[in-house]
Amino acid sequence: MSCKHYKNSPQKYYKILSFATVVVVLSACSTTKKVPEGEFLLTKNNFKFEDNKEFFDEELKNYVQQKPNKKQFLFMPLSLWMHNAADPKYDTLFSEYMTYPSEMRNQKLRDSLFVKYNMPTSVGKSLLWDRLLHNWGTPPVILDQTRTDKSAESIEKRMTYRGFWDSEVKFKHDLDSTAKKAAVTYFINHNSPTKIKEYYYNIPDEGIKNIYKQNINETLIKKGIVLDQTVLEKEVTRLNELMRNSGYYKFNNGNDEVGFIADSLRSRKDIPLTLEIHKDSVDSRYKVATIGNIDVAIVDEPSDFGRKTVKDSLRRVRFHKMNENYKTNSIWRAVIIDSKSIYDQNKLDLTKRNFIAMNNFSILKAKDSLRQGGAVHPNDSIIDVLYLIKPLPKYEVKVGTDINYSQLLNLGISPSVDLTTRNVFRGAENLSTSISGTFGSIRNPKNLDKRILAYEYSAQASLSFPRLLLPFDYYKLIPKRYTPTSSIVLGASVQNNIGLGRVNFNTGLNYFANVNDQSSHRLTLFNTLFSLTKNKDSYYDFFISDNIIREEIFADYFNFRPDVKQQFDSGVLTRDQVSEQIITDPNYVGTLDQTKADRLIDFLGTLVNKDRQTQDVIISSFIYNFIYNEIGKKDYPNAFYFNGKMEVAGNIPSLFNQKREDNGGILRSPERTIFGIPYAQFVKFDFDVRKYFKFNGNQTLVLRQFIGLGIPYGNSSSMPFVRSYFNGGSNDIRAWVAFGGLGPGGSQLDERVRTYLMGNIKLTTNLEYRVPFNDTYEGAIFTDIGNVWNTEDNGFDDQFKFNRFIREMGVGSGFGLRANIAYITLRVDLAYKLYDPNKPDGEKWRFNQFQPLKPTLNIAFGYPF
Repeated sequence: MSCKHYKNSPQKYYKILSFATVVVVLSACSTTKKVPEGEFLLTKNNFKFEDNKEFFDEELKNYVQQKPNKKQFLFMPLSLWMHNAADPKYDTLFSEYMTYPSEMRNQKLRDSLFVKYNMPTSVGKSLLWDRLLHNWGTPPVILDQTRTDKSAESIEKRMTYRGFWDSEVKFKHDLDSTAKKAAVTYFINHNSPTKIKEYYYNIPDEGIKNIYKQNINETLIKKGIVLDQTVLEKEVTRLNELMRNSGYYKFNNGNDEVGFIADSLRSRKDIPLTLEIHKDSVDSRYKVATIGNIDVAIVDEPSDFGRKTVKDSLRRVRFHKMNENYKTNSIWRAVIIDSKSIYDQNKLDLTKRNFIAMNNFSILKAKDSLRQGGAVHPNDSIIDVLYLIKPLPKYEVKVGTDINYSQLLNLGISPSVDLTTRNVFRGAENLSTSISGTFGSIRNPKNLDKRILAYEYSAQASLSFPRLLLPFDYYKLIPKRYTPTSSIVLGASVQNNIGLGRVNFNTGLNYFANVNDQSSHRLTLFNTLFSLTKNKDSYYDFFISDNIIREEIFADYFNFRPDVKQQFDSGVLTRDQVSEQIITDPNYVGTLDQTKADRLIDFLGTLVNKDRQTQDVIISSFIYNFIYNEIGKKDYPNAFYFNGKMEVAGNIPSLFNQKREDNGGILRSPERTIFGIPYAQFVKFDFDVRKYFKFNGNQTLVLRQFIGLGIPYGNSSSMPFVRSYFNGGSNDIRAWVAFGGLGPGGSQLDERVRTYLMGNIKLTTNLEYRVPFNDTYEGAIFTDIGNVWNTEDNGFDDQFKFNRFIREMGVGSGFGLRANIAYITLRVDLAYKLYDPNKPDGEKWRFNQFQPLKPTLNIAFGYPF
């Protein structure tokens, strides 16, 4: 580095040198400062598998009794450094001090401890800094060799539990007396596993046996698999749920009715296994239970039940209410169980879920019990059910502020105020009203060195109903167990981003149904959006690149047609009229050489941009959305996610208006309008598919495929701006920023024009491998592939074609860091362009232009998918 270079950018290198200095100073802090002589700081546990690895090997690390100090800051032991920075003479005193309740930790207690530990000179001192360091820090983990031996035993027991009865675990201590550090290496041999030779079942009760046989294909235990105790535990859980959902109340409630007998007398490798299901006493036979009384009480306190309530009933459910604030039928819809039906634990759980999902009640008590059949003995087959529910407050206000970051908006703030009004019409309907905004800054298109205010503020009202708003009884078609709900939404928003802005009005009728914890349906009828563009005439004032190309074409055309220039200068012709005349003048087009012809194509791209960016549109559509989601469910470690959406727009408006009007679009044909605003007609399909694979316990490989297709028809020659696809951003193809110049297709248009071009076909493939470093930090490497196209060629080679779409997909790759702080995941991704389909042939692969110090930076909250 030259001195001249340093003098030209002192601030830049000052920051780098300062950061390096801090890292060196922190690294110089002795981690063994408080390690006693003759002892060793445990720095690492190593695991070496001497034979083939097994899928559960990662969990074996949890059975080690001593683990090194955790690393937090830049993967360094910050908490250990804090502990070491505190004065060591107070360590014992502060350790005792922290055992006292927080309300007792005061100067008086500290003074008494100073006296106890013979530190009279410290009496009266607060020692705040030392207390903070001691409290925030963690003491060094000193190697205890006896605990290493116990850890090896624990690992070996776990492997036996997993079915490897002949496994072996040995260990070795690596001691560094000079540095006072130690590492432990565990050498693990699985050896051959113990397998199930034959599988039998012994179920004396015919009813239980028949249910088991009917569902035997779902059993987790099969001949030839490893005799893994965790699999046996899962099978017991499955059987418990199966029998309880089949009418057997509290089946195996004491965990003593289901068991397995393994015969290991003849062999330790091939074991016959027998499932046993029976009660200890032959007099206690199994009975199918039925639901008896169902009582639902709406009370303020449990003691109000019976004493302050009035009894009502509806369809075999007894209700107890203190007042008439809630209609009986609105509460009845949440009750899945029915009197005299066979006991099903799943329905009891669903009823509780429904009460909570109504967002009108908290559950004070949910009780199911055998009916008392006499003075001493209860009835053993009738279950009485009681729910005590308490109304939530009528009004609830939430005030919040979110901080967000994007390449377009930079750092922004989003304040919001939400008001929930419950039980609006006495049927558990909720009215939610919200006012929110997003404020940030973007680069000024007129001066890229400056930033201007960008904002969006919106108001929305949503009225939700704990039922479907239909004019007929739908329970035979959609059972109550699906928890069907409806909502009516009405909203408005105002946007101002690059000078142009939009005013949006939206409304819709939504229907929801949850089939189970994984599957849900959403249907939206009369989904209507009015999208109006502000400041249309200022388009070229803010899209400077498009204006430069326009001026070049205008200057050339005015040389060809001076009379048009005179009309334009005098105000007879507008810019849009001149633009339309240029692209429809065959005499002018015939005079163009290749350079000017290419410039005309660029100009055509700017007109496409202008039409879409300034379009007013009405979208009235029907939307169906199906989601299947295993993410976050404990029974699905290798989770699968599917989100499919279909939207059909414009059919209803087309029934009422057949008259076409010229709405001012340069490239658009005359369109039918409502209130002078054209309405869109299209069909649109979105499919988002994700698969998660767990490796080595906590490493994850994520595969994601997004497919989007929009087909305009009828009144629309192209997809409206708000329903079109674009590339780039922190959740898409991360090597390109949003509207960063990727696509459409392999178009060779000037990048200044392509920046805001969009498409109606989108393909995106993402691969991401995530590796946790510790509880706080996680690393990731990723590759993103994709692009957008159009179904028709707009004149600049942007049409999707099967014989070439693969080589028109952009490819980006990179790495990232995630920090899990409290309940927030902060994500930083650095991405690089590997293949750019919009570059000329010979320049598409970007390895020759690879600049490791100039990545595309993505900062976001949460995972990208």
